[in-house]
Amino acid sequence: MSRFFATGSDSESEESSSADEITPKAPGTTFKQSLLLSDDEEDTKRVVRSAKDKRFEELTNLIKTIRNAMKIRDMAKCLEEFEQLCRAFLKSKNIVDKEGVPPFYIRLLADLEDYLNQLWDDKEGKKKMNKNNAKALSTLRQKIRKYNKDYEAEIAAYRENPQESADEEEEKEPEDSGSSSESDDDDAGDEGVSASAFLKKKPEGPSEASKFLKSAKGSGDESSSGDDDDDDEDWGSGSVDSSSESSEEGEGKTKSLATVFLKKQDADKSNERRIGKRKKIKKKERLEGEIEGEEGEEGEGWEKVKGGVPLVKEKPKMFAKGTEINTAVVVKKLNEILQARGKKGTDRAAQIELLHALAAIAAENNLGEGILVKIKFNIIASLYDYNPNLAAFMKPDMWKKCLDCIDELLDILFDDNNNIFIGENIAEDSENLAISDQQPFRVRGCVLTLVERMDEEFTKIMQNTDPHSQEYVDNLKDEGRVCGIIDRLLSYLENKGSTEEICRIYLRRIMHTYYKFDYKAHRRSLGLQGETKSEQDQEESEGEDSAVIMDRLCKFIYAKDRTDRIRTCAILCHIYHHALHSRWYQARDLMLMSHLQDNIQHADPPVQILYNRTMVQLGICAFRQGMIKDAHNALLDIQSSGRAKELLGQGLLMRNMQERNAEQEKIEKRRQVPFHMHINLELLECVYLVSAMLLEIPYMAAHEFDARRRMISKQFHHQLRVGERQPLLGPPESMREHVVAASKAMKMGDWRTCHSFIINEKMNSKVWDLFPETQRVREMLVRKIQEESLRTYLFTYSSVYDSISMETLSEMFELEIPTVHSIISKMIINEELMASLDQPTQTVVMHRTEPTSLQNMALQLAEKLGSLVENNERVFDLKQGVYGGYFNRDQKGGYQQKQSYQRDQKSSYQQKQSGYQRGGYRNQNQGNY
Repeated sequence: MSRFFATGSDSESEESSSADEITPKAPGTTFKQSLLLSDDEEDTKRVVRSAKDKRFEELTNLIKTIRNAMKIRDMAKCLEEFEQLCRAFLKSKNIVDKEGVPPFYIRLLADLEDYLNQLWDDKEGKKKMNKNNAKALSTLRQKIRKYNKDYEAEIAAYRENPQESADEEEEKEPEDSGSSSESDDDDAGDEGVSASAFLKKKPEGPSEASKFLKSAKGSGDESSSGDDDDDDEDWGSGSVDSSSESSEEGEGKTKSLATVFLKKQDADKSNERRIGKRKKIKKKERLEGEIEGEEGEEGEGWEKVKGGVPLVKEKPKMFAKGTEINTAVVVKKLNEILQARGKKGTDRAAQIELLHALAAIAAENNLGEGILVKIKFNIIASLYDYNPNLAAFMKPDMWKKCLDCIDELLDILFDDNNNIFIGENIAEDSENLAISDQQPFRVRGCVLTLVERMDEEFTKIMQNTDPHSQEYVDNLKDEGRVCGIIDRLLSYLENKGSTEEICRIYLRRIMHTYYKFDYKAHRRSLGLQGETKSEQDQEESEGEDSAVIMDRLCKFIYAKDRTDRIRTCAILCHIYHHALHSRWYQARDLMLMSHLQDNIQHADPPVQILYNRTMVQLGICAFRQGMIKDAHNALLDIQSSGRAKELLGQGLLMRNMQERNAEQEKIEKRRQVPFHMHINLELLECVYLVSAMLLEIPYMAAHEFDARRRMISKQFHHQLRVGERQPLLGPPESMREHVVAASKAMKMGDWRTCHSFIINEKMNSKVWDLFPETQRVREMLVRKIQEESLRTYLFTYSSVYDSISMETLSEMFELEIPTVHSIISKMIINEELMASLDQPTQTVVMHRTEPTSLQNMALQLAEKLGSLVENNERVFDLKQGVYGGYFNRDQKGGYQQKQSYQRDQKSSYQQKQSGYQRGGYRNQNQGNY
């Protein structure tokens, strides 16, 4: 029997003699066997494709992955694949230069840029992104904008007519695939045709030919002519089928396939236009159908689904129909709702809604204020539990709900008709929630705890808001409402609360008051109170001064509080408030009487931060009052550490992970002070450096040749060294450079230049204008600069003068003669200046008792030799096994002779018979630094 009956083919080809021996089989089995290739054939034969097809297939696979990532909003994956796509496109540069940029590539660039811009504008969506996706979104957006600049013309053309570009892409693909398939089929023969026509390809890399076949089938269903075209073009029908049935038909099949394929190639040109038109019509119909479908969805009330589960709009019924609503039933339902609290999978938002609904039911049925108060307590607690993470802050809508609920709760408690007793000590069994004329309502709960938690949540909201945004200002407006709630609770607890509760709520009120400058009281003290513009301003101005409020609240805590922590916080806040309002002596006395500096290191970190803030404010207050030495002493510990920002709770410094792990960093971030309570760090540093300058420069001039001269301020000396190391000295720019330039001028006794560097427009705007009494501070500074410049001048140039007139000094430094007389007298009394005053002539007569430079060098040599001998003696005693050494030696022996130089208590070298007596400013005030 002829094999044509077995295969059902209508084509003829030359066959080998072995083909006649084939036994007849069923058509189905022969057809299947023709598709099954042996392992040897798969190993030996390979598909050969052009470089263009390889590169374009790689690009299309990457584009497909990017589009899949776009669908699920995986920005990290998008970024990774886009970088790979850019590298792959760079490898295809030679092909792109010949063929042009492929339309599908331009289409992706345009779509990706639009998609990223849409995501960037969606503020809510960005907030919900995780950290990696948000970072990847920002990076990818920058990269795509930069990358698309090279293809602006092509992208603009695509955006003008995106439909045309998409069609061109689909039309170009079959042409490319046709050319590649031709070369494949010529080499691969029978296997290439059968695989492309029948075998299922992997979804990752579909061939261009299979894409074309799918698109041709899809577009050919409209008319009979389309069906005919598809039948002719279908690779799996007609003569192509007959030529691809058995694996043994080699070269003859390849030739017939080539002729069929070429015929199809010629027919494509005439058919492509008709196919393109039909595609356009089909797409338009599909778009119109989608629009109609959306309208239909809106009209018919279709719902969006979330995670495959439709959202249920109907609220679950709280009680069965016909149930009698009474207190016991509501309490039972309340307990059922609360049992789900904290369990895994519980919808916390739904739980809050259920509690609100239960409160509404209780109010409708007039079940009494007791049950309403209990439900309100649980609603507020559920709002606090909405964020399971302790570090997370409340969302704005939850925060507003929380404030409203607390206000409603206080309204119920303040109603005189309601006899409600609330306490933490009330057991649940002894609660009385039912209405009765004889017994008051008894509810377990603590309003104070809820308000304290509310205050902490407000602090967390302020800590996690960008301080330079309008959102921060809007959130800060809620502080008035928070303070109002605290005031209401304060008046409630004063009547019904215990002493401990009153102290706790007083401290909350103090913490919202101590850092605020009372401008109304300040204006009243200066007599500047004019006519107020509104009734609200008039009420505020007539209200109680913050100083009076602070005094009353703090004194109550001092008298009644039993816990050290509350009392310590109250004292520190009181001192801070005094210092802020320039009440220096009250603040200083309160700090000294409290002895907090002795044991503050044992306090918890928030109290230590408060102590640091108080000390800083105390130092700034002393500076405003002209107490330069006190100001320097108060600021020394904070500024010398180099960690002022961290010690004041105003930010974290960059550290290694060895010093602070992630958990410690989270804890420290929770301790940070909100931005509106910050102390200006630049102002703080400027005050410290100016104070150090006014102390250090005269001291340096007085002890120029002293080998044991010590530094008053290391930070100030560091700034001086930095200034000296600069090769080029231009006009000062920063605040530090201004202070260094002023110090150099003061060294030379040039007070006018010093004054111009310290007080000018730039320094005024940065520092001095931030003080309440700006002009008074500037005048004090000028006065101090004049006085210290005079002292420096006398120390530096006293060896040059035999005598100098006080009138001359008065004119030189623009000081009154009594002031000059006072300064010189103090210097003489303190043995800082070897001189005497001649009263009749008003002159200062210098004494030539200062050692010459040679004598100074001899003194330094003697001192170094003494220290060398002392060290030698100690080493010798250690070897001999005698401890005590130099100071335990016989007074007749050793080196401690009465004739030798001895260090007296003023730490200066004095020879008994006659010699040099160098006391001075440093020695007199040694204990003060």
